[in-house]
Amino acid sequence: MPVTSPALLPRPQHLVVGDGELVLDAGTRVAAPDELSDVLALLQAALRPATGLPLREGGDDAAIRLELDADLGPEAFTLSTGPDGALVRGGDRAGVFYGCQALLQLLPPAVHRRAPVAGQRWALPAVEVRDAPRFAWRGVMLDVARHLMPKHDVLRFIDLMAMHRLNTLHWHLTEDQGWRLEIKKYPRLTEVGAWRRESQVGAAEDSPSDGRPHGGSYTQDDVREVVAYAAARGITVVPEIETPGHVRAALAAYPELGVTGEQRDVSTRWGIDPNVLNMEETTVRFFTDVLDEVMELFPSTVIGIGGDECPRDQWRTDPRTQERMRELGVEREADLQTWFMRRLDDHLTARGRRSFGWDEILEGELAPTATVASWRGMAGAVTAARRGHDVVACPDDLVYLDYRQSELPNEPIPVATPLTVEDVYTNFEPVPPQLSPDEARHVLGGQANVWTEHADSPRTVDYLVFPRLCAVAEVLWADGERDLDDFQRRLGAHLERLDAVGVEYRRASGPLPWQERPGVVGRPSTREERAAHMAELTRSITDG
Repeated sequence: MPVTSPALLPRPQHLVVGDGELVLDAGTRVAAPDELSDVLALLQAALRPATGLPLREGGDDAAIRLELDADLGPEAFTLSTGPDGALVRGGDRAGVFYGCQALLQLLPPAVHRRAPVAGQRWALPAVEVRDAPRFAWRGVMLDVARHLMPKHDVLRFIDLMAMHRLNTLHWHLTEDQGWRLEIKKYPRLTEVGAWRRESQVGAAEDSPSDGRPHGGSYTQDDVREVVAYAAARGITVVPEIETPGHVRAALAAYPELGVTGEQRDVSTRWGIDPNVLNMEETTVRFFTDVLDEVMELFPSTVIGIGGDECPRDQWRTDPRTQERMRELGVEREADLQTWFMRRLDDHLTARGRRSFGWDEILEGELAPTATVASWRGMAGAVTAARRGHDVVACPDDLVYLDYRQSELPNEPIPVATPLTVEDVYTNFEPVPPQLSPDEARHVLGGQANVWTEHADSPRTVDYLVFPRLCAVAEVLWADGERDLDDFQRRLGAHLERLDAVGVEYRRASGPLPWQERPGVVGRPSTREERAAHMAELTRSITDG
């Protein structure tokens, strides 16, 4: 009799379940052409620990085979399994890798454990799968500036992204509260800017601090390792260097970059710091130097340069900045920010790269190749696409995974509006309906954003991210109508895989006792309050 339909996640485009199965045993061999040898090695490394099987490479007698198929598109794959063997074909290397991820999901969840599992039968049901992603940008923004995530945990996060066929890690490396990337030319950025004396605990303005130093950074060798590790799993790492606001850590290291030139400490408080960059040529040159080293480390075509939440009060009241505006022929402080961002964009463009910024950059004239992250709802996505700019959809009310997950009183440090798995799956749509087909082609895809002001450990990141990221992954991969009941059925089975991996996800019933933060104040708001706030913030890009 046919086996039950496997609980693949993301949902495949085409799935047919047949009769029979392929039992893996000590004689099972695997094979792939030389150009897929690294993918084959990853598959063997995934299968061997739990199964204890040697899975040696074979030739014509191989039971599991990997192949390229030029007739399939980028990242697309087919998977055929049956009593006679398993065949994964991909349109490119990434497609083959994703086919292997699907193959792993056909096996018992225990395959994800890292030591031999006694008494487990390892069998693949007979299936025919044909699949391809809806969007080319399927991402997660990971903030490591508020709270550093150790390198080995970043690598684990990449593994979890690959498991869900996500292909873009937007790595948020600099902030008011810390600078995490080694820059050889400016060593004080990490020697000074990577450390703060304490951290705010809670989301209220009067929240106390913990009195405990926090910091750390990634060496350039660390970054090369992360980038290569991600690339082997089909993931592009897009770095972000914040400018011209959210730069307090840089100002602590090099005060001459600021408007006042005063010595500042790395910020110990969350929120928007009033201190911003000055607009001198020396500051432009400093950040183009930084970007030169960034480009050496990250092969990504897209390089993040921030642009969000930049206060302009210092520029407005500073005589030298006002003189600088006259020198540049700039009338508004908003246009001064545009000038600065354009200088960085020109530098990237001259080197074959493209700038990537938050939707505040739409308040000025963008370079034609600039890509916009629409975070303040979807207003930025609509405006950018209509102006001919590529867009990554990441609306805060649907994919900000630091937002509270329910109205329960024991949600840890509850921030903003409730955002459930069901909300993400049902309501997140990267392509705004008001766009024409030509405009919609500018929507590259979407990403979830993981801010870590209130996530001071990888365990807390697990709680905030999963299983909501599972819903994001499905929305960005699968095309067609959505069936919430079917998704929840498959998610229930998928959680067993996360259990095997060791992910401390949030249960549907609420936080477990050790996932709570009793007594730590949050900053909850209603959906109506949040919508009104975002409408006011985006007025300048929707009315202009």
